[in-house]
Formats: sequence, C-alpha cells, structure tokens
Amino acid sequence: MAGTPYSVLRGLVLRETETKESDKILTLLTAERGKVSVIARGARRKGCKFAACAQSLAYSEWTLYQRGQWAYASEGTTIELFQGLRRDLEAMALGFYFAELTEAVTVEEVPAEELLRHLLNGLYALSALQRPPLLVKAAFELKLLCLAGYEPLAEGCAVCGAPEPREPRLDVTQGVLRCAACGAGGGRTLPLCRDSLAALRHILYGDSKRLYAFSLGQEPLERLSTAAELFTAAQLERGFRTLDFYKSL
Repeated sequence: MAGTPYSVLRGLVLRETETKESDKILTLLTAERGKVSVIARGARRKGCKFAACAQSLAYSEWTLYQRGQWAYASEGTTIELFQGLRRDLEAMALGFYFAELTEAVTVEEVPAEELLRHLLNGLYALSALQRPPLLVKAAFELKLLCLAGYEPLAEGCAVCGAPEPREPRLDVTQGVLRCAACGAGGGRTLPLCRDSLAALRHILYGDSKRLYAFSLGQEPLERLSTAAELFTAAQLERGFRTLDFYKSL
C-alpha cells in the first residue's frame, strides 16, 4: 500500500504491557524490522477483535497504522498460539524466558529473520516436540548466542590445541574450551564431559533444522545446561526475571 501509512507484518509478541484502561503496548519481533512497538487499543476489552493476537508468545499477522513515531494495531489474525505451552506452566515459563532472552539481543528497525525463526522453532519444540525442557533450553540459549554474534569456540583446547580436550571445560567468560590441566586462563570455567561436549558441538556446528535432535543422559545434560545458562549470563552481562521465575517452579 504505497503512499499510505498502513503496513502488514507478521510478528511474535515478546512482551505485553498494560496501559490506560483497556489498551496494551506490544513488543513484536518481526523478520523485516526486528523489534516493533505497537499500541493495541482496546486489546483488554471484552470482544476485542484482535485480543488473541495481543497476548505474549502469540504469532500473528498484523495490519498496522503508523502515526508519528507510533504504530497502532488496526487488524490482527493469529497464525500460531503454541497451545502446548499454555497447558504446561514449566513450558510456558521457559517460553517467556526465550522471549525475554531474544528481546535482549534484538534491535529495533534491524531485520531479524534468523532470530525470529529460531524463536518460533524453540517455542514449537517446547510446545509439541516432547523433548526434555533442559535440553531445549540449553540448545536454544547456545544457538541464540551464536546468531547474536557470541559463538563460543569449541573445536579444541584454546591453550594446547588438542581437538579432544582432556577433562574439557568451557570458559564462559572468554567463550573457549580448555583441558582441565591447561588452567582456567583467568575466566570462569565449567566442567563438561565427552557427551556434553559432543552435544555442544552439535548445537554450534550442526544442521539448525536438527537443533533439538539429540539425546543426553541426566548428568551430561545437567552439565550442558549449566554451561549454556552461565555462558549466556556472562556474555550478555545480565540476569533474566523470567529465568528466575522458571527456576522457582
């Protein structure tokens, strides 16, 4: 619609904020424009035609009206609501964490096609794939950090060069692998094992379409999960309210 203030975008609601008596401000993640703030007037009013679209983790097609610096919702049609999440509190809490984490690495008005695809796939994995939540969480965190430019180096020991580090450790501060005997190198290191290292490499270097297609025993999975979580916190230099909520369950 050239020459008009209207645009049509597909976006996932990262966050909703109540405002005034019945409105919401939505933070959408879109492929074309990255983060977009949208005023959804009447979204909290009973009978609102786009109420289903205006909830966190809803993926919808929006018709937006631009007025000055603000975009206003004109119409909305749901594409995917991830109903499996909404029936499971743990999965829902992880979904909120995925959204908050993605918002932290996304910029307004900068295309984010890969980040949106990764988030949609992560929410689908939580909703429908019946994979262990810790496995999905670790894979999502590590791959998101790669897409955001924080990819760790896991091809071998950063000190001695061994392709298969002995008693491998991940330096979550510097984002490199080390053998246990090669020292901490000034950063915080976390122990891995053969299986958790193989899973880490699958996440970093494998086919993204098969990101969640691996299995781990409980102990290697816990090692991988701890390393992924602390690597994420160290690289982004912040905590996440939604993660605290998930861990409180």
